[in-house]
Amino acid sequence: MTTRLTISHVTTYRYVRPVVLQPHRLLLRPRGSHDLTILEATLECSPAAALNWTQDVFGNLIATATFAAPTTELVISNHIVAQQSADDWPVFQIAPSAHAFPFEYSPPDAADLGGLLGVERSDATPGVGSWARAFVARPGTDTLSLLKDVNAGILGTIVYRVREEEGTQTGAATLALASGSCRDLAQLFIEAVRHLGFGARAVSGYLFDPTASGSQEGTTHAWAEVYLPGAGWIAFDPTHRRVGDANLVAVAVGRSPADIAPVSGGYSGAPDDFVGMDVQVRVARDA
Repeated sequence: MTTRLTISHVTTYRYVRPVVLQPHRLLLRPRGSHDLTILEATLECSPAAALNWTQDVFGNLIATATFAAPTTELVISNHIVAQQSADDWPVFQIAPSAHAFPFEYSPPDAADLGGLLGVERSDATPGVGSWARAFVARPGTDTLSLLKDVNAGILGTIVYRVREEEGTQTGAATLALASGSCRDLAQLFIEAVRHLGFGARAVSGYLFDPTASGSQEGTTHAWAEVYLPGAGWIAFDPTHRRVGDANLVAVAVGRSPADIAPVSGGYSGAPDDFVGMDVQVRVARDA
């Protein structure tokens, strides 16, 4: 089924007095794919900004916004029209060599996955590894079933909560607190499957709920992807216990959710010059 979505994402920063805005890094342009076509994409800033477009090593489209004059308010408006055709119940053509866990990536795949395959020193906590290995029933277990169990099992341990604070919790912190935002749950999943030897990456973007009516108000969303030979990158959304790209609009991928924040930047001025930030996201299905 093909779904046409209109997405509005407006970020507003307010200041007590005029401040000089430093360059802002904007990760807001979605990544097209075989099941996601970007029909329209408009990015505007107020005050007006010069936008310099580049691509990073992951192929993300990055706009660096530079501003000419001081301001008391910055508004970044992102408008997207996308066509989504991913299956609700996808069938993944995983290579026979990877059907059973554990398996080894080919040397070229392992080299290309690089840092997405290994556990970073800051994430190498025994607690996350032990928690992940508890999902392995026996050697030779079905690979996709194992990943689905880890994905679904996170909400059996962790309570989802909206978290306004910046940054992403480590997997160990999320296990200890037994709560976290979508980016925290994605980070825990990524760390867990890396402990099991899988190549995994973080994804940021937008979520559409087909069961809701009309325009949906919410926030940006974060999930994870795991690379399996033959099938490629498979989306795992632990916040909703879903597998596959259906109803997801991917904007950026990276090693962790902390690396792919939609907007990052600063200003020159006193700390108390900053009043606050407001983010409004609306997702609607076109008739």
